[in-house]
Order: sequence, then C-alpha cells, then structure tokens
Amino acid sequence: MSAIRKFQVTFDCAEPERVARFWCEVLGYVTPPPPEGFTTWDDVNRTLPPGKQDAWFACSDPSGVGPRLYFQRVPEGKTVKNRVHLDVRVGTGLVGDERLAALEAECARLVALGATHVQTLYADEENESCIPMLDIEGNEFCID
Repeated sequence: MSAIRKFQVTFDCAEPERVARFWCEVLGYVTPPPPEGFTTWDDVNRTLPPGKQDAWFACSDPSGVGPRLYFQRVPEGKTVKNRVHLDVRVGTGLVGDERLAALEAECARLVALGATHVQTLYADEENESCIPMLDIEGNEFCID
C-alpha cells in the first residue's frame, strides 16, 4: 500500500501576501504566526534583504485537514489559462435551485473580496451548475 503524502498548492503571483489573504477569506484559512522572536510578519520582512522582502506568504487550514497554500512572487505576469485550478466546494449535496442559490451567494461574497465572476454554467443533463471565477490576480477557480 502506498503512503498518502501531504502536499501544498503553490501560486505564482505578483503580491503574495495580498493573494494569500484573499484565499484565507475564500476558504476560511489562517496565516501562520511569525517565527519565534518576531511579533509580526512585517518585523520578519524588515530583517530580509530588499529583494527577498515580501517574496512569499503562506496560509493553512486551521483544522489541519486541507493543504497548505503557498504564494511566491515571480517577475512575470499570468499569460495563459491555468492548467490546474481550485474548485471551492460550496454546493456539495445540493441540487437544482438550492445549489444555484448557494453558488450565487458565494459568488457575491467573493466578488466583494475582489474576485471576478466569469460566467454561470447552469445545470444540464450531465452536470450540475458551477461558476468559473478569477481571483484578485486573474487565476481561474470555480465555485462548485
């Protein structure tokens, strides 16, 4: 039997802390406390060389179940569609109008946080409704 390994999901981005805090709000994640000896992450940043300041940020599921999310600054902007994206599962177990209402409510909450609503895909004979969106730096994700 193979071992189940923990993993983290890494985002390339321009503003790691800003994007991390967005995803904390989306998922109910938390930012870790700064390392011992520091009161805030700003204190940590001040000890780093200028090119390393604000270069990364992370957040995690407070229950310890979900993967850690890691955000790293990269010089290039996003240019093509993501090959991997997150599905934010707010409609699990719901169908029809009840599911759509839950998705639309979450969409409104996330738009208020800075996300972009791309479109609403309505249920058909094979699939339930979902809402593709963009995070605050244009990374695709879906409300499912």
